[in-house]
Amino acid sequence: MKSVTKNTSGGFTLVEVLIVVAILGILAAVIVPEYRNYTQKAKESAAKENLQILRTAIERYAIEHDGVPPGYPNDDLSYDPTYPTFVLTMARKSYLSALPENPFNNKLDLLMIKDDELFPSDATGEHGWVYQPYTKTVKLDWVSTDSEGFKYYDY
Repeated sequence: MKSVTKNTSGGFTLVEVLIVVAILGILAAVIVPEYRNYTQKAKESAAKENLQILRTAIERYAIEHDGVPPGYPNDDLSYDPTYPTFVLTMARKSYLSALPENPFNNKLDLLMIKDDELFPSDATGEHGWVYQPYTKTVKLDWVSTDSEGFKYYDY
């Protein structure tokens, strides 16, 4: 008598593969939004920290230079402030080793607002930071709102 043997290769059936793919899809649908939320919050924290670093360095410089904030050539308020002067004066005595990066647009540059100009009412996202030496105001140049609905520009 002949014996009948079933040929089993040990592979997965199509139904088993579809079930695994469906489970992976469900997990991805749950995990991806959470991951995006964490990266958003990390950028928000970095932005706040970088603003604090800039504001502290600007205030420290002004205190040590008889109230003159960084950006004015030779600390003379009769000149218009410039970006290159800001960078040089901040690096001269190690107030900042480098401008911190805007974590949203990865820009390091600073839009310098002159004394007689109004501070922009809104961000453009074209620069890393917006700074007016006369008022010692520095803001993050990013147009969106954070996870709690606050404008980044108003940090």
